[in-house]
Amino acid sequence: MANAAKKNEMWGAFTKQFTLLVTTAFGLVAALAWNTAIQTLFTTFFGTSKSIAPMFSYAIVVTVIAVIVIFYVSRLSERFNQ
Repeated sequence: MANAAKKNEMWGAFTKQFTLLVTTAFGLVAALAWNTAIQTLFTTFFGTSKSIAPMFSYAIVVTVIAVIVIFYVSRLSERFNQ
């Protein structure tokens, strides 16, 4: 019986880590897709980034958007996990 419990515990740990890995991988793919989309949007509005100003503008805007999204997702997560 103890052996079966140990196998279940190991399987649970494996599936938890596997789920985390797959979720993280898809999150990275989605982030890269959004990065490309936002860069294309900036190029459409500001032209090519031959100077440093548009590049910093892009970085600042993306950072602000990321902070806002993370803030609201964290609040939503806290609300559902109470």
